Amino acid sequence: MEKLEYKKSRKNNNGIALIKDAIQALNKENPEQAKKDFSDALTFFKNKNSIPYMSVCLSFLGLTDYIIDKNNYRNSLALMHDGAYMADYSNSNTAKLVNEFVSGSIYYSEKNDKVALLHYENAKNFALENDEFELITYINAQISAIKSFDEYNNVPTQNDPLVSLVKIGRSITALTDINVLLKVIAEETRNAMRADRCTVFIYDKDKNELWSKVALGMDSQEIRFPADKGLAGYVVKTGETLNIADAYNDKRFNKDVDSKTGYRTKTILCMPIKNNNQEIIGAFQVLNKLDGTFTKNDEDLLVAIGGSASIALENAQLFEQQKQLYKEQKELFESFINTLASSIDARDKITAGHSSRVKLYSMLLADQLELDDKTKELIEKAAILHDIGKIGIRDSVLQKEGKLTPEEYSHIQEHVKITHNILDNISMSSDFRIITEIACSHHEKYDGTGYYRHLKGEKIPFGGRILAVADVFDAITSRRHYRDKMPIKNVIDILIKDSGTHFDKNLVDEFLKISVDKIIKVFLTENHNRFKTDDRKILCKYNLRDIYNFIVNENVNSEQKSIVDLFNYYYSGNIQE
Repeated sequence: MEKLEYKKSRKNNNGIALIKDAIQALNKENPEQAKKDFSDALTFFKNKNSIPYMSVCLSFLGLTDYIIDKNNYRNSLALMHDGAYMADYSNSNTAKLVNEFVSGSIYYSEKNDKVALLHYENAKNFALENDEFELITYINAQISAIKSFDEYNNVPTQNDPLVSLVKIGRSITALTDINVLLKVIAEETRNAMRADRCTVFIYDKDKNELWSKVALGMDSQEIRFPADKGLAGYVVKTGETLNIADAYNDKRFNKDVDSKTGYRTKTILCMPIKNNNQEIIGAFQVLNKLDGTFTKNDEDLLVAIGGSASIALENAQLFEQQKQLYKEQKELFESFINTLASSIDARDKITAGHSSRVKLYSMLLADQLELDDKTKELIEKAAILHDIGKIGIRDSVLQKEGKLTPEEYSHIQEHVKITHNILDNISMSSDFRIITEIACSHHEKYDGTGYYRHLKGEKIPFGGRILAVADVFDAITSRRHYRDKMPIKNVIDILIKDSGTHFDKNLVDEFLKISVDKIIKVFLTENHNRFKTDDRKILCKYNLRDIYNFIVNENVNSEQKSIVDLFNYYYSGNIQE
């Protein structure tokens, strides 16, 4: 099995610097240098298995290829699509921001301002949370520029039908968000048809309903109604095209909608949308031709638009189904993991809650190390499952209150190998195999004297080294039936003394930098006590290393002593409401 090594993201600085250099090269109109830097950064982050930054590089490479040669449009869209998938998979705001920014930039260069604006607005929302590459100034400038154009102010322009088809085709090729796609198709169709409004309805076969989130000129909200109602329902059921020159003289038109909205419908062109198998998947409803009535040429143009739209809509629906399937699988997986962890708590009352706290400590250390979201997720799952092998340990040993005999200690050590065997038998993906490797290595020691495989140094999975620190820290800071918590000085003494032998020294150093208010929040989960706001504000200024220094310092002042006392008040668990 290929070993996957995790590093702190601050060690990704070389790759991030390459991305920033490439952005500067684009600003200086040197796309060839930018492409080289983005490509080098992509290689760097592939080696680190950093999916969010791989997404960033792919998105920027799409833009760079387009800038070098606009004939690369299709290839650019493919790179952006890959970037979008990885951004969604990793759930990284930075990756999503860059992908939306790049999409907006390409559509803006294609003079497709409306689609560009949608992407720039999305990018702006992500930038409010995290703008690692400082793109917000440019994004705001582009939004202002687009909104200043008359074309955006709902003024349709006369378009050559062929130009309209090309423009619509390019607008929707790379869109995978069904709601954005519906809006883009509707607005571009409205412009191409020189109409006042357009709505694109999707046929939901399972519910026998038509739905849309597009109603230009009204608030954007989901519209649903039975598939046999209204003009759109009529064309979906019959497959006919309706071209109505005077809506109020047509019995099939429902005047109630106009009465509720104050809108006056005059002319209507309503047409089914068919896929390649000639199955009806939705309907166009275009209202109020601006210069007369809809013509046969308008019908032909709408048929042509429907050809491109149907492919894009089916692709987007498939993408949504894949996302929903992934979400359901992830929820099932997490439920399965939590159930397994609960089974250990049910058997081992002495250490109940241990796996949950190890998870929390591991995540605090992962945050301190600034690991990416995907890596944190794998370590989190491994932390929850790290003691699952205790299922195979005898009750007389597992629930013994007191010191174990050498034979009993040897038996309980077997739980790590049992953990590996259990998880290895249910491995169903590369991610799960990584979780297995991390979970079964939490008792390995940095000097190679741990168990069960006697791995040494960096041969121990990085996540396993994190779990080793979290596991020991919780074990000696938790109260048991047969002993109290170890004094915090002794706890930190152990971590420091065993750095480089039991633990990865760098990880211990980082763990001791975690602010103590975060550590106390984990302590409090054991007894469900409350953390007073004023106390939290005081303790958030100090870390575990500070507490240790205050304790061992003979010249400690009264303020430092009060900090130690406050920490111990929460650490002891003897909290009075």
